[in-house]
Amino acid sequence: MPQMKETDFKKHMEGGGLSGLYLLYGEEKYLVRRYAKRLLRKASAGDPFPDFNFQRFDGSASPDEVAAAVTALPFMGERKCVAVTDLAPDFLRAGDLAKWQELIANVPETTVLVIYQPNTTPEKKAAKWNAFLKQASKYGRTVSFARREGAELEKWICGEAAKKKCTLGRREARKLIELSGSDMQSLHNEVEKLCAFAGEGEITGEIVERMASRRTETTVYMLSRALVAGEYSRAYNLLDQMFYQNEEPVAILAVLASAFVDMYRVRSAIQSGAAASSLAKSFAGEYKGREWRLRNAEQAIRGLSTGQLRQILEELLQTDLALKSSKTSSRVLLEEMIARIMVITAKSGKGLR
Repeated sequence: MPQMKETDFKKHMEGGGLSGLYLLYGEEKYLVRRYAKRLLRKASAGDPFPDFNFQRFDGSASPDEVAAAVTALPFMGERKCVAVTDLAPDFLRAGDLAKWQELIANVPETTVLVIYQPNTTPEKKAAKWNAFLKQASKYGRTVSFARREGAELEKWICGEAAKKKCTLGRREARKLIELSGSDMQSLHNEVEKLCAFAGEGEITGEIVERMASRRTETTVYMLSRALVAGEYSRAYNLLDQMFYQNEEPVAILAVLASAFVDMYRVRSAIQSGAAASSLAKSFAGEYKGREWRLRNAEQAIRGLSTGQLRQILEELLQTDLALKSSKTSSRVLLEEMIARIMVITAKSGKGLR
């Protein structure tokens, strides 16, 4: 049968009548885990002997072991449930893959077989995975959970806060995504923390700014803003913070370079008469769901010329080469780079603070 959408799968679970194979996978692991847990709970609901009628395997289990569990009759119950986590068809031998394909084609109506991937993501173009997925789609129900983004993700965050009897607006949800990233498990944890702090009240932008955990990417983007604004002390404090957190110097530089590449692209787009937002289509792979990078870049470049941005990109390139070839301390190289970029941005008239 064709792949199910998330909304259809939710209705299917609520309608009961669960049986056969279910394959849950995708990039958004939070949703894979949540729906697998809900499906397994529904499938086992009302079972007087759950210890006998529920078996769990990890991806290393042999197809013969799983087949024995799947084909066994339920013990004094309506059905039995078998769960398999993180099965990796790409790494199966041809003989084992054939056994799995035979198994999923013959799941009894008295068994619910749930294969889900809470930690692994299959390579979409891999031949073995595609053969497995085709067979699973033919004989069972498959659901792929993509990452949520934009307005959909903001709405979900607001809903999670509402469950805790807290009020969190769209603007604050957007700010939380910018600071903590778009991973739903991380955002779920952040909302719980913010609600615990706010009680049953409003989660303001100030609370989000103060309490939200920042990704390395966010901290580096804050560093780029400090450099552009000529905030000397803040720039070095942010660098101190990242070294304290044992962030890799090469990773810090890579994200910083991305921030200034964003600025250069936005400056070029504006000079050619296009809107900064148009870059989201031209570079969809980079900016889809991350349009905030373009908004930040557009704000940051005010007062900076194209020539200054080129000079900064050259400094970043030279520092990258030095990090990979020089015996000088990585920290010293980054601190010297910050000083040189500050000199460049000071020419915009902002000065050093």
